[in-house]
Amino acid sequence: MKSLFLALAAASTLLPGLAAADPDPIPVAIAVDAARDEGPVRPVWRFFGADEPNYATMKDGRTTLATLGALLPDRVYFRTHNLFTSGDGTPALKWGSTGIYREDAQGRPIYDWTIVDRIFDTYRARGVKPYVELGFMPEAMSTKPQPYQHDWRPGSGTLRTGWAYPPRDYAKWEELVFQWVRHCVTRYGRAEVASWYFQTWNEANLPQYYWGGTREEFFRLHDHAIRGVRRALPEARVGGPDSAGAGDDFLAAFLAHVKAAGTPTDFLSFHAKGQPVVVADGQGGHVRMGLNTHLRAADHEFAAIAADPVGRTKPIVIGESDPEGCAACQGPANAYRNGTMYSSYTAAALPRLQALAARRGLTLEGILSWAFEFEDQPPFAGFRQLTSAGIDLPVMNLFKLLAKMRGHYVHTASDHQAPLDTVLQDGVRGDPDIGSMASIDGDTLSILVWHYHDDDVPGPDAAVTLQLRGLPQALAKGARLVHYRIDEAHSNAFAAWRAMGSPIAPSDAQRATLLKAAALARMDPAPTPVSGSTLRFRLPRQGISLLIVTPQNRE
Repeated sequence: MKSLFLALAAASTLLPGLAAADPDPIPVAIAVDAARDEGPVRPVWRFFGADEPNYATMKDGRTTLATLGALLPDRVYFRTHNLFTSGDGTPALKWGSTGIYREDAQGRPIYDWTIVDRIFDTYRARGVKPYVELGFMPEAMSTKPQPYQHDWRPGSGTLRTGWAYPPRDYAKWEELVFQWVRHCVTRYGRAEVASWYFQTWNEANLPQYYWGGTREEFFRLHDHAIRGVRRALPEARVGGPDSAGAGDDFLAAFLAHVKAAGTPTDFLSFHAKGQPVVVADGQGGHVRMGLNTHLRAADHEFAAIAADPVGRTKPIVIGESDPEGCAACQGPANAYRNGTMYSSYTAAALPRLQALAARRGLTLEGILSWAFEFEDQPPFAGFRQLTSAGIDLPVMNLFKLLAKMRGHYVHTASDHQAPLDTVLQDGVRGDPDIGSMASIDGDTLSILVWHYHDDDVPGPDAAVTLQLRGLPQALAKGARLVHYRIDEAHSNAFAAWRAMGSPIAPSDAQRATLLKAAALARMDPAPTPVSGSTLRFRLPRQGISLLIVTPQNRE
């Protein structure tokens, strides 16, 4: 059969100031067997979150949520800190509040759902569901209420203040949870609230940051919180502990505790992070990502779950899964965030996290990216986020690609995809990781290919030869191809912003240009006929391609 050569001259189009690509590409062979079923597609990527709950109701927060909700309506979840934090709803970095609870002069509770309703209404109006984090401590309940609001800022300040301490009265804490969940059932409906996730607090195993009590006090807090949820809604989905993947025994101790206490546990959750650094290279240094650190943190927690006879039967959500640990922190090691390093890292990380869980016989239900947006900040300010000033970043476009993969996974094999154990131990420091995954939904075949390396430096393109086998009859008779791309020249508003001189306050015309550059780009203006079973294309370093093959006669 005749091969189709995808002449992607546009893929090597260089924006001003960028170095020319190596003219000698890396030959890569990828085989896709569309008849070799590897199980249903699990959209584990559909979970997101942020420290600052009040950004959700602001202009760019609303548009970002709308983009997320449109990916998989009513299947995308959002987790946020500070739902119980005292205050008037004024946001700041790593801060937010709802004023949900206060007390009168006699110490009687006064509940106020106004701000938290506005936040959850904003989610639901855009097809997003809450992944509910029950925290933090209202000022009137805290055992150490003053100072209450932290003075943290990037590089200085104290994060753990009055919001981070145990309650004076655990019965009042449980009653707050009960009253609020009961209100949510009334407002949103029983079946709707039963579809949410409920967990207690954030990273209680990091006492220097999020929890001012002991481990035993956290377990007591959790028991009362879950009791409050289930009193209001017996069928609610409850779990935890959303602990940091710190290489400790916290998750194992949590599993032992909930078993002994009889605390219902429908899912388990923990966090895993990488650790980028700046390495000297004689040219001012460059960022080197820590994908192996990220994977090892997750695998440590997977091992703890797999060792527990009850825990290993529970679905798992990695409640924060990111290249590093602080979305609001800026600095040289975080310079990867605006461009294609973040998107290609995430593309390489997601299937490895799934593979680590699978080989321990565990069910990984979700991988939550702790990234959202930072309202009214300069464009491309270096935060870990999905959008900047309402403009989608390349990592957001990766999630748009993943949302197009449905049905069942099918077998793929790339001769340049790094082995799982190599990445787990060493990261991607030698040859680049040029990997793939594919799915088939009816007679639509989707193939994702990424080109990743830990080092944020230029490198040669991949010359990919993609061999298709086991095609359904409708595709074998004749097919057409749509090719989506994320790279330096496609689906990349950050590169376009740099090309226009990095304006701190883009004009209306410049903003229109950036929004256009941010849109998910196709390599072909119209579907390309496919008359054979071999596709060839170039994929730049840090690039991602999604190739969707459909029957020729489909409208």
